[in-house]
Amino acid sequence: MSALFDGWPDRYERWFQTPLGRLVKKFETEVVLDLLKPSPGERILDAGCGTGIFTTDFLERGARVTGLDLSLSMLRKADSKGFARLALLQGDMRRLPFPDGVFEKTVSITALEFIEEAKPAVDELFRITQSGGTIVVATLNRLSPWAAERKEKAREGHSLFSKVVFRSPEEMAVLAKNPGLIRTAVHFVREEEPGRAAEIEEEGKRKNLTTGAFLAIRWEKP
Repeated sequence: MSALFDGWPDRYERWFQTPLGRLVKKFETEVVLDLLKPSPGERILDAGCGTGIFTTDFLERGARVTGLDLSLSMLRKADSKGFARLALLQGDMRRLPFPDGVFEKTVSITALEFIEEAKPAVDELFRITQSGGTIVVATLNRLSPWAAERKEKAREGHSLFSKVVFRSPEEMAVLAKNPGLIRTAVHFVREEEPGRAAEIEEEGKRKNLTTGAFLAIRWEKP
């Protein structure tokens, strides 16, 4: 599976520099930071950190972050940015190489969709999070129009989307025993004009819609 991402680091970074990519990143980041609330000095695991696109936001708030990813090429891209307070490690989030309760918070953003059996990965995030800590997982929402578009690309042979498992809010909620807080973002379609997209996003946030393309859930470990 790690080889699947080897050709993507630069393309992934470039997409987030497009007008649409910057807008998507803004709204996704707002949701993740609101759920995770990273604080100075906290030990956070970013599982499936990729090139560090979201990791940056945790570091900017003073957290000490360990970034884990299957892909060495993704990790090399993250390492090239010279982040302080960031340790990088190649590994599989289904078998995390850490002792129980070592992190105050754990987060995984758009990595779970590449794992067919999601519960073992979520169990691992819970295991390494200390009691009273926070687990945040974000993935691609099956209820969003973006999912239908990506499924069509998968049928056409898209190398990444053909491997994706799309999940609904209900399917994410049952991955842990304790209840989670669910949020979604990116309520507009890909073709939307940026100004109008921002208006649609505010409306989706106000109505607390669960159909945004970006699906995030926060659990608190007892």
